[in-house]
Amino acid sequence: MGVTVEIARSVDDELVDAFAVLMPQLSSSNPAPGRDELAQIVASETTVLFVARVEGRIAGALTLVVFRIPTGVRAWIEDVVVDSASRGHGVGEALNKAAIGEARVRGAVTVDLTSRPSREAANRLYQRLGFTARETNVYRFEL
Repeated sequence: MGVTVEIARSVDDELVDAFAVLMPQLSSSNPAPGRDELAQIVASETTVLFVARVEGRIAGALTLVVFRIPTGVRAWIEDVVVDSASRGHGVGEALNKAAIGEARVRGAVTVDLTSRPSREAANRLYQRLGFTARETNVYRFEL
């Protein structure tokens, strides 16, 4: 099963439909982004939307956020999702490697991500790719 990864440069029906299928597999509390939200992500200078294809079909997605702060250029990987039918075939690995490469090209000095402990396969993948757990607390303020 060959996996190809590309940067989404435009929004079409295929991308919108793919997110309608993928997002419920990532989050039960957030609706899938529509065409306008996806267009904002694709057009943003700080976000890169990657899609992975298996046999021509979108089978996963990942968003890379790259931003400058006083201590340097940083990158975050967010909303990694692989369609359940394609898990275990290298889709997540291919997406992450593409994002790490893009972060490097954009001058990032680190790439961070978070992953729920219950996502055991994802956590094993991140460790295999060289991510290390940090000694930090993650806080959230609900607006």
